[in-house]
Amino acid sequence: MPEIDLMRLKVRPLAERRSLTRVEDILIAPDRPPAPLPPAQADRVAEIAEAMRDARKAGAPVILMYGAHLIRNGAVPLLTGLMEAGFFQHLATHGAGTIHDWEYAWLGRSTEGVEENVAAGTFGTWDETGRNIHLALMAGALQGLGYGQSLGRFIHEDGCDLPEPGMLGQLVAQFPADPMAGACCELLSAMTRHGLGSGRQEVTHAWKHASLLAQAWRLGVPVTVHPGIGYDIISCHPMFNGAVIGRAAAQDFRSFAGAVEALDGGVVLSIGSAIMAPQVFEKSLSCAHNLRFQQGRGPVSGHRIYVVDLQDGGGWDWTRGEPPKSNPAYYLRFCKSFSRMGGSMQYLQCDNATLVHHLHRELVGPPAVPVSPV
Repeated sequence: MPEIDLMRLKVRPLAERRSLTRVEDILIAPDRPPAPLPPAQADRVAEIAEAMRDARKAGAPVILMYGAHLIRNGAVPLLTGLMEAGFFQHLATHGAGTIHDWEYAWLGRSTEGVEENVAAGTFGTWDETGRNIHLALMAGALQGLGYGQSLGRFIHEDGCDLPEPGMLGQLVAQFPADPMAGACCELLSAMTRHGLGSGRQEVTHAWKHASLLAQAWRLGVPVTVHPGIGYDIISCHPMFNGAVIGRAAAQDFRSFAGAVEALDGGVVLSIGSAIMAPQVFEKSLSCAHNLRFQQGRGPVSGHRIYVVDLQDGGGWDWTRGEPPKSNPAYYLRFCKSFSRMGGSMQYLQCDNATLVHHLHRELVGPPAVPVSPV
């Protein structure tokens, strides 16, 4: 069977899409009281907050791994406040987490009707999303940046700069075996095939306060992105290039594994990521152990893992370890994989934005009340 020709896809302006969520409706103001939690959940949130405090006092990192719904549910101002207070040393997400992030930052809108748009052949076929994310990754690759930092910088700095095509060609000709040669080739090809000019590529992001990637770049907090090829709507675009995405994601995997290697005594908070977080974490931990053991060092230890999702956890007490294969809870990958990763692991069934709001209140505190002049 012949393969599909993505260059023939018809893409439309993103502003024409019926977007289902708006920045002004979703962002949670830190000074707004959080929704109440049942006592058991409130106690668990307090426990997570204390674990994060302990880790930071000991100089150990706190890693946040999150799914796209945390962005869609408006938690960016809360997460920004936690980063500003020094409570996160590394963030990790998947491709969808970055797509909503970019669309909110650029358009102030995101999310589409999947069923209706797939039926119409328009799902994901929005020009600016696919074009600008690829542009950010290709420009960032020339600076040795991975997916998360490339896109965070692109949003924060309102675009990027592209070199002259002739310069790219010269670099490839002179240094064909250099690891950067592939990045130069991909950018040169995209500039030729898609009419990208050299020089400044100005892309104004009027809502960058709604971008966790941009805020992390501003604050110097590493963000890594762990996408799948064909998973995300940027696959539905003529500029789709698995080599560009793969190069950026490979850089981010190495960076994330480095964060895991330094996790002793730290905390991992996995919120709403049923597949990416457990799968990427277990491979990263294995790589970290492989290198440690070669150096005569012991495994990563003393870390605490808290997994948060809306599912009920299969009705299993995950502090007991994983259930037997005869129990349906065994097949909840986001719990089972993390329960195998050493340290301690606990599961909390909770709305993700509500949890972050309570964490913000516990760790950062309510906003100061202005004192009225006498």
